[in-house]
Amino acid sequence: MTAPEPTAIESAETEALEELERELGAGRTPLVVTLLVAATFVVILNETIMVNAIPRLMADFGVDERSAQWLSTVFMLTMAAVIPVTGWFLQRVTTRAAYATAMTTFAAGTALAAVAPTFEVLLAGRVVQAAGTAVMMPLLMTTLMTVVPAHDRGRVMGNVTLAMSCAPALGPAVSGVILQLGSWRLIFAFVLPVAVVVGLWGLRLLENVGETRGGRPSWLSVVLAGSGFSSLVFGLSKVGAGGAAAPTAFIAAGVALVALFAWYQLRLQRSDSPLLDLRTLRHRTYALSLVLMSAGFMAFLGSMILLPLYLQQLRGLTELQAGLLVMPGGLAMGLLGPQVGKAYDRFGSRPLVIPGAIGMVAALGLLSRVDTGTPYALILGLHVLLMACLAMVFTPVFTIGLGDLPPHLYSHGSSLLGTLQQVSGAIGTALLIVVMDNRAGALAASGADPVAAAIGGLQWAFVAGAVIGVVVVVCAFLLPARVEAPEGAPAHH
Repeated sequence: MTAPEPTAIESAETEALEELERELGAGRTPLVVTLLVAATFVVILNETIMVNAIPRLMADFGVDERSAQWLSTVFMLTMAAVIPVTGWFLQRVTTRAAYATAMTTFAAGTALAAVAPTFEVLLAGRVVQAAGTAVMMPLLMTTLMTVVPAHDRGRVMGNVTLAMSCAPALGPAVSGVILQLGSWRLIFAFVLPVAVVVGLWGLRLLENVGETRGGRPSWLSVVLAGSGFSSLVFGLSKVGAGGAAAPTAFIAAGVALVALFAWYQLRLQRSDSPLLDLRTLRHRTYALSLVLMSAGFMAFLGSMILLPLYLQQLRGLTELQAGLLVMPGGLAMGLLGPQVGKAYDRFGSRPLVIPGAIGMVAALGLLSRVDTGTPYALILGLHVLLMACLAMVFTPVFTIGLGDLPPHLYSHGSSLLGTLQQVSGAIGTALLIVVMDNRAGALAASGADPVAAAIGGLQWAFVAGAVIGVVVVVCAFLLPARVEAPEGAPAHH
């Protein structure tokens, strides 16, 4: 596919980016990316920060555990609904405007949650928080791809991995410590000033990157994306939870609406006005990266659910103790990110992704042997190994996948990647819970005691995670070591 000749705007943008690189010097992370990483860390931290507060909320608002869990579920649903729109949005507003929108929205949601008089208002605050978070992640990815030269992207993407993996890992531990001091409202009281300071600091120093385009959104696309992806994720999140709501109906409706959304985007591409440009999928390495990332997130987020279940329900640890036990793995993944990124810049993707994928399958396979007597040190070690292997996979794949796209598709590629993270995480979690429940039920029916049945279910679920990991291994062998900069991309030497 032949790329169009660069326009005057694109030529001016290229010159500005080359000037930016000269000013920053080789090997330095652009200030705009550093600011966005800091802001992303703050907003992603909130995805998991409410986990330990559920018992307090149940007592304060008189709700049951299933209702309280909605504070996490609604965050995930909002992300799934909003992220598909960000590809279009980021091309229509400046970097500063997108950043201001994301941080203002997030801070408003945090303030609303802090003073929420009822549980419904608290839920609304979480929805507003998540809407801001959903804009921040694609904004960071798109800006990074635009301002960082190809030869240095791995190192800088490693810093993004640090924010993405450390923040969710720290969430339960941070909230556990705050809750020792008093009310659950202190969590939001702690986050709000940090968000405001980071937001104002960023706005003062941030400069616009790239050019904006005109055009109105397709509101039918917005409705189809929001309802389709959120229905799909909601249905998947309810698999194995029981209750009156049939998850199958939501999953079927979600799949149908997402398929309709995709068909409509293909139609809109004829007039060059899609909400989410699916021409990204014509680029082989990017499409392969999507498959690899989706399978990786299925195994990653599925195992993130399984381990706390095992530690709390079968080993009797509190949520704070379980959070502290799995925290070193998240920290290891985050801290390894920059080092893995540097290695990618030097050696390419294959020497990192192939052993990382094989190590991930091995770690999940070993976790499938845990029982009620497994030493905590061994569990911690296996979890750190799993997270380290995932760091070897995710940082290079993010970099090589987005690097395969021409600049005008960066924002759409980032949005599609973010959307599939949410959906594949929900699919992986639902799949592993179904495997676990079915195996435990079969063992219980055959006369096993409840603990033995639960352990058997957990072991099969980890095996299922390892099987998903085999997809990652296969894709890893198909990845190229590097991608050539697409025609029309800023030339950095």
